[in-house]
Amino acid sequence: MRILLLALAATLLAGCAGSVMNDARTKTPYQTLKSDKPEKVVAQCVQFSWQDEAVFGVDAGAYLQPGEKGGSTVYTRSAESFVDVTTDASGTVLSYYARQDDFVAKRRLAALATCL
Repeated sequence: MRILLLALAATLLAGCAGSVMNDARTKTPYQTLKSDKPEKVVAQCVQFSWQDEAVFGVDAGAYLQPGEKGGSTVYTRSAESFVDVTTDASGTVLSYYARQDDFVAKRRLAALATCL
């Protein structure tokens, strides 16, 4: 029963976050970065770095899911911040979106940059 409730909660969270992310994607990303590393490696690194409780405290949740148009998406609770990690001819492209331009957004960007 507990596993079923957790699965239901994750599904609901993804659904709410999905509409927020789709709306954000209609705008310019907060930052666009590139990496020579494989997409999966970068996405897993971002997820891991955003889960650092020493840096993000109680907001250290980060989730990884398949990207809307390929690649991967790493997002935080309520999609306050998320990054689409895709591959193109030049390598791995990271499109980082943040709901607000604040200290937390900059801290998540710095953590993301360690994965390049």
